[in-house]
Amino acid sequence: MSKSRRSVRFPHRSSDARRSSISEASDAASDQGSPTNNAVVDTPTTIPEEKAEQPLSEYEKKKQTFITRTIWTFVMIAGFFIAMFSGHIYIIGIVTAVQIISFKEVIAIANVPSKEKNIRFTKSLNWYFLATSMYFLYGESVIYYFKHILLVDKVLLPLATHHRFISFTLYVMGFVFFVASLQKGHYRFQFTQFAWTHMALYLIVVQAHFVMNNILEGMIWFFLPASLVITNDIFAYVCGITFGRTQLIQLSPKKTVEGFLGAWVCTIIFGYFMTNILMRYKYFICPVNDLGSNVLTGLECVPNPVFVPQPFEIPDWTGFGRTFYLAPMQLHILLFASFASLIAPFGGFFASGLKRTFKIKDFGESIPGHGGITDRMDCQFIMGFFAFMYYHSFIAVYKASVGDIIETAINGLTVDEQLDVVRGLAKYLYNQGSVPESVLEILNTELKRR
Repeated sequence: MSKSRRSVRFPHRSSDARRSSISEASDAASDQGSPTNNAVVDTPTTIPEEKAEQPLSEYEKKKQTFITRTIWTFVMIAGFFIAMFSGHIYIIGIVTAVQIISFKEVIAIANVPSKEKNIRFTKSLNWYFLATSMYFLYGESVIYYFKHILLVDKVLLPLATHHRFISFTLYVMGFVFFVASLQKGHYRFQFTQFAWTHMALYLIVVQAHFVMNNILEGMIWFFLPASLVITNDIFAYVCGITFGRTQLIQLSPKKTVEGFLGAWVCTIIFGYFMTNILMRYKYFICPVNDLGSNVLTGLECVPNPVFVPQPFEIPDWTGFGRTFYLAPMQLHILLFASFASLIAPFGGFFASGLKRTFKIKDFGESIPGHGGITDRMDCQFIMGFFAFMYYHSFIAVYKASVGDIIETAINGLTVDEQLDVVRGLAKYLYNQGSVPESVLEILNTELKRR
């Protein structure tokens, strides 16, 4: 009989060591997909030191980030100017894409995966409310600026006339569906998501809507505020690293009072000279009456008085008595530049506080080297909102448009009264020599058949 080999020990093959190595490997493998543990399972194969991939130094990482950031900066600038000169519809498309991506990024940072809570439709409801809000806001803009087209179309007229009720109905459907989807034990999570979605809709979608209206009022009301924010950001960085000493706000430790005030002065100077250039071209100052127009076809309009130089007199008693001409826009730009320098940066501070709350560096990775779209647009939204409110409060000239007259006639007059208006206009145009007598006769003949 063979002897028992229980007492035989093999060198380098202890059971403890074996169990340890197996457990370590399994732990490493199980944690490999974890976002907080990047452990890699050791393999028996030894990699020669000269062939092993050396980790990048801190300098190399910063260098690569700088190169990527610079390349994408020029790509975005080139794309922006190409879109702007190609036509207003392309800029509107960019604004639409920006608000959708920004909404997605903001929702994502506070969105606990619904699968973990066994809750369906959480993400679907977020996108439904976004679609409903965009339908309402975009519809309002289209009806306001293009009612002379919509109100005379047989198919679009009911949609334009009942647009607000349709939008309200769509929202109520989402609201009812949300309440019906509430699950016991998850009320806090679901109501938090509901509130977070509506906050994102207000801060992003609503403000982006006003930016789109600025485009339709004239390219200058979009481009000038956007360029002021970008310029202020650049000069705040330059002035800050040049002579910045005093910290401005704890949310952004690198922001300094000297950079903040220095950028204000530089932004005013930039805004004054940029305004002088832009208001010479009707493509920038004319409201949009044709979405197919571009920089080559141009736009035609009677310029807003704000762009027309007006005489200003300095009294003789000052010792500098003289008369000079200055467009009112050159004075308004001082307030635009001041808002872009003193108030709009707080949109960035708000975003910084939001990121610190959720302990994230960027809102996303939509733009290589820059982070998310929201990281670049945090100041632009509030600046666009201000530009819209300021324009309609102090600059816009309100007068009856063709669309307003058509809307009044359709909604406020009977069919017979509308025909009387047509007859009266035809007779007036004939007396003015604008239409021949044959047009008047044909019109009267056709109307008598009724």
